[in-house]
Amino acid sequence: MAKLFIPGPIDVSKETYAAMSQPMIGHRGKEFEELYASTQDGLKEIGGTTRPFFLSTSSAWGVMEASLKNLCAKKVLTLCCGAFSDKWFSVAKSMGLEADKIQVEWGEAISPESVRAKLEEGGFDLVTLIHNETSTGVMNDLAGIAKVVKSFPGVLLVVDSVSSLSAVPIAMDELGIDVLLAGVQKAFALPPGLAVFACSEAALDRAKSMPNRGYYFDFIEFAKNAEKNNTPSTPAISLIFGLQHMLRVIAAEGLAARYARHAENNAMIHAWGARHGFENFAPEGNQSVSLTCFKTPEGFDQSTFIKTLNTKHGFAINGGYGKIKGLTFRISNMGNETPATMQELIDAMDDVLK
Repeated sequence: MAKLFIPGPIDVSKETYAAMSQPMIGHRGKEFEELYASTQDGLKEIGGTTRPFFLSTSSAWGVMEASLKNLCAKKVLTLCCGAFSDKWFSVAKSMGLEADKIQVEWGEAISPESVRAKLEEGGFDLVTLIHNETSTGVMNDLAGIAKVVKSFPGVLLVVDSVSSLSAVPIAMDELGIDVLLAGVQKAFALPPGLAVFACSEAALDRAKSMPNRGYYFDFIEFAKNAEKNNTPSTPAISLIFGLQHMLRVIAAEGLAARYARHAENNAMIHAWGARHGFENFAPEGNQSVSLTCFKTPEGFDQSTFIKTLNTKHGFAINGGYGKIKGLTFRISNMGNETPATMQELIDAMDDVLK
């Protein structure tokens, strides 16, 4: 099996698998309540919030769709700049919601000014933003966009931080984010199947007034159960053991050191790309810190490069996503990766390029 340097799922450590292999416990007893509670301080610090983090046995898309169902009473504005942010708009339309979007070309970032201009049209009560658009390697201006959204009373902000949470600083409370969500299979370096999210008081107040919320993804049910350190329905207990372990690993390293390590890893890949003439797909100033999306040069045999890297060296990178598949390739540097492991990948890629 190849070591994964794809944008997710990413490589999971042996220690994490060991933590996940602990004996099973019941999810309606004291042992699980203690396990749940043990995740809270670490998640709150990483998310920059005093709000409780809820644990959802789903991919992040479960919470992304739930945010629409729980919070959109009037009209949602989706900020679209890649495969996943574009999909959020189509999901809103498929749910029968009133929805509009700001659409920029893939590889471009959303400008706060465009958000202000659109919200000034009126009628919106929800905005969805993907902080780090994994398909294009674009990291949007979270602080700038949040500041604009918060200047419109009654408009809530939902932020997908799937490939950025724990890789870069995020301050939920300071920025006024109403739902901050992530899957654990990216920067947290866990297997897929668990999402974490926190809701502001305003988000929960809005949810209370929304009819037809269902049960599995009802934010109010999550909040009620969180008061007892539990989940509305059967949780992915093994994954939560893994989350507990990773939060301890993150705490031991320290957030500042973790952010610096991700930045150093990322800079190494950028330098490698520049050395070989690979152009970054994302614009300067809006380039992801957790992964890199390179443009595929004309005449470059990307398929053979990726295949040989895998068969000869046992490393897997990704050949682009959606409509830019083949036109780009992506390399992850998040999770447990270090400058030493990134150098191993760089040496292997250099060997293949020769």
